[in-house]
Amino acid sequence: MQYEGKNPVREILASTKTVEKLLVQDKTTDAGIRELIAQARDKKIRVEFVPKEALDRLSKTGHHQGVIAIATDFAYTELDEVLGEDKKFLVLLDKLSDPHNLGSILRTAECTGVTAVIIPARGSVLVNETVIRTSAGAASHVRVVKVNNLHDAIKKIKEAGVFVYVTDMDGKSMYSVDLTGNVAIVVGSEGSGVSSLTRKLADEVISIPMVGKINSLNASVSAGVVMYEVLRQGEKFGKR
Repeated sequence: MQYEGKNPVREILASTKTVEKLLVQDKTTDAGIRELIAQARDKKIRVEFVPKEALDRLSKTGHHQGVIAIATDFAYTELDEVLGEDKKFLVLLDKLSDPHNLGSILRTAECTGVTAVIIPARGSVLVNETVIRTSAGAASHVRVVKVNNLHDAIKKIKEAGVFVYVTDMDGKSMYSVDLTGNVAIVVGSEGSGVSSLTRKLADEVISIPMVGKINSLNASVSAGVVMYEVLRQGEKFGKR
């Protein structure tokens, strides 16, 4: 997997993931890139200087900024590892399809102290270069769990003492619900929202109050609003 641009490369170098080599535009004078070169060399990572045209050909995003890191494939976390922790704040994504939305959700998840983001292995976007770039480096710090069956995962999460909330338009206002303690938030896909079975498995359906003429939000925005409400309640009551 490759990480393109100064910020994603900086984050992957600071993480525990294995970086195989750093590809840098030759004759660069960019101070930020020179710092990345020094970091890579300190970690005994091979640095190769190549023409800009070579980076252009290799780039999948078109925004390499003169540096690309080649790393091992993204390392997913096991669900059991996450459920074994004392405090659990989980975000489950029900067949999200847009990599930009997943990247944005990972970025907000990192900022709000989410324990892990859980995605299904099929019918959902997985962590790729676009997700990593959109996350602005957060993908290097937020654990992502890939499960074979999201519904089975929800059952297991509930058995671990985690209260599961589904976000949907016809649910209770999130401001009237206690979101402290061990909680999991389920966010639906961009087009069809959460599935009917997912709703049935949840402990509660919650919604974001809206007063405008448009009655829906982008999936990543909705997830971000709810994540920050969980953080707010936890800080207010000293339970997170």
